Amino acid sequence: MDPIELSNYAGLGAIGLLTLNILIGLLLATKYNPVRQWPHRRVNTVKLHNFTGWTALALVLVHPALLLLPNRVDFTLIDLLYPINAPKQPVVNTFGAGAAYLLLIVVITSYFRFQIGRKWWKRIHFTTYALFPLYAIHSILTEPALKDRPIDYLDGEKVFVELCVLAIVIAIGARVRWQVKQPPARVHREKKKLAA
Repeated sequence: MDPIELSNYAGLGAIGLLTLNILIGLLLATKYNPVRQWPHRRVNTVKLHNFTGWTALALVLVHPALLLLPNRVDFTLIDLLYPINAPKQPVVNTFGAGAAYLLLIVVITSYFRFQIGRKWWKRIHFTTYALFPLYAIHSILTEPALKDRPIDYLDGEKVFVELCVLAIVIAIGARVRWQVKQPPARVHREKKKLAA
């Protein structure tokens, strides 16, 4: 199998896992409880969120590394780390590299979140909102075979990416809508005092 094709599969796997990871993260932000709500079972959503994040990071690192294997396009390690001068699709690959760097920062700082402190960790973790458009642009605008052909937006791989992007856009909209409906923090404290 061609390394470019393997790289595509790794990228698609990463997109699927990143989508799942962001969706779980948005659920966690709304204080979702799988015991009280669907599926009415004990599910460790934090552990699942962490697992999908680490696995996505592994695939994100494998995705460009496969291009170093012998194939018809000569990518160097510098082209992968700093793709602005890459032999194929340098601008689009720069978006992908930016997304990879942000993901690396988010996952590593999440591992050290207790040492960093919740306040700083949360600020860093919000960079996932910048990560999402970077990997969406990279995924949608990359020509998978690296043959400089026009992009077929109805190709199965592109439709998968487009559905992932749509799912995240809808989920972010729902998350914002949920947040708007929440009472200010003071109201929560006053309700607790009244209940006591």
